[in-house]
Amino acid sequence: MAPLSSPGGAAPLRRRTRRTRHVVAAWATAAVVALLAACSPGAAGDAAPSAPAPDVAPPSATDPEPAPTTVPAAPEEPVEAPPRYLLATEAESDGLAVVDPTIRDGSAVVDRVEVGAAPWGIAVHAPTRRAYVSTAQGVAVVDLATRERVDLIPYRDAPDRAGFGEYRRGGMGIAVSPDGARVYVAVHRGDSSTLETIDVASREVLASTPVGLRPFDVLVAADGSEVYTVDHDEFSVHVVDTTTFEARRIEVAPFGTEGGLASFEKPHYAVLDDDGALLLPYQGRVLVRLDPATGTTSSVPSAADSHQHGVARAPDGRVVVVGNGPFGNAAGGPNVTVLDPATGAEQVAPLTRRHETVTTWTDPVTGALSAVLAGGYTQAEAWDGATVVDLGTLATYEIQIPGRPQVVVPLPEGPTA
Repeated sequence: MAPLSSPGGAAPLRRRTRRTRHVVAAWATAAVVALLAACSPGAAGDAAPSAPAPDVAPPSATDPEPAPTTVPAAPEEPVEAPPRYLLATEAESDGLAVVDPTIRDGSAVVDRVEVGAAPWGIAVHAPTRRAYVSTAQGVAVVDLATRERVDLIPYRDAPDRAGFGEYRRGGMGIAVSPDGARVYVAVHRGDSSTLETIDVASREVLASTPVGLRPFDVLVAADGSEVYTVDHDEFSVHVVDTTTFEARRIEVAPFGTEGGLASFEKPHYAVLDDDGALLLPYQGRVLVRLDPATGTTSSVPSAADSHQHGVARAPDGRVVVVGNGPFGNAAGGPNVTVLDPATGAEQVAPLTRRHETVTTWTDPVTGALSAVLAGGYTQAEAWDGATVVDLGTLATYEIQIPGRPQVVVPLPEGPTA
């Protein structure tokens, strides 16, 4: 803080004047004390010792100005930078691609990590800068700071062979606990599937819990108490307790189960809402809201009328859903729908290609919120790329990602001061 000024620049003189007043007051106080001591009873014969002179130096014209007191500023809270890149699994290869969605002319892949054969799902734990990828061979652990695979944790119930394609065996849906201590991965072995709970520190599989067949997706509750598997071939969601590792099966079949494995009216992927309910899209006809505590469901109607796979949730609560065309009781073509579960408001935009999964992403240049749809459709017509959809205008453009990208998620940036 700058010193106060006076006419003629006499700020130092004002400080010395205040100090002089303090010193004079100290001398006056000492004199009064001595006078009182001399007038006290017994002073004539047994005089009390006089008070010592105050140890105060007279003011000097050359006294330095006192140093200002500096209070250190409180450290700023770290701020998470918006993700610039995405991660995408190369389902027909062995790679995890680092993707820049702003690159429209040529490959959008700016880096690549070999993770293992036929990677499917990705679970990211931003605080520890780790990504976990479910491959046909095990769970790959990727250090996001160095972009290297640092481990490959084998499955307890490993499949008898590794392969590629929609029905390949191995890891499928995957999620990480909020504290980063556990990874939950669905493992498909052809005739059965389990949810394996992996302790990250020890690399041990703590439990292997039977769930429904071909769990495309795995989600974990916000408090880490439960894990949910979306069982594609059994019209179900399994709720797994993370303490006892016991599972409850909830059937979710808004159009019935007729047709069994040949049916198209089956669940694929889900997101969690703010209340912990699962939101599951079906056929562009309904968005089902499942309460995992009670098993009860409600639904929001949709006009997308397209066989739906991937779903993502935007920051404002809207859901973005991939539609892949006329299958089962859906008659419309490929599209993307943006649906508000609270109001039922919906926007549908046609697409020329099919996709598998979707995530949301904010363009670092324009600030526009977009959806990115991965082209690795599990049935026919998969392609090497993704479609970026501006959620404000529904305008689209395509980017190139080799290896049939299956799942796409944001790559979190490190915290900045």
